[in-house]
Amino acid sequence: MDFYFPTELGERLAFGAAAFTALVGLIIMFAPGYAMRLFGLAPREGRRDGYAEQRSMGGFYLGFGLSALMLAQDWIYMALGAAFAMAAFARTVSLLSDKGSTMINYLLLVVQIVLAALPLGYVFGFFSA
Repeated sequence: MDFYFPTELGERLAFGAAAFTALVGLIIMFAPGYAMRLFGLAPREGRRDGYAEQRSMGGFYLGFGLSALMLAQDWIYMALGAAFAMAAFARTVSLLSDKGSTMINYLLLVVQIVLAALPLGYVFGFFSA
């Protein structure tokens, strides 16, 4: 089985979003302490459940990103884009409801919007040549 790399710009953008998702998942899964420090999170004293949650979320990102890379199907890209769109919506709700107006939250909101727009833009034909 050969490794598939897209030839169209739109699919390359969606492919790049999936690759970035997989890379972030890999980092979060194998370096949860670093990821928590980067996002300004810390586990409570005596409780290490935060690491398990981070690793689990990293594994999800890694699995979803790798699935999109290996299958390279429109429906998978649509699911990836829809998932990031919902994550961006949830972050917006948090910004408005939880007084979470910090620079990292705004930066992550932009990242999630871009990661939603790239695969969805490809699937819906906005990045056609």
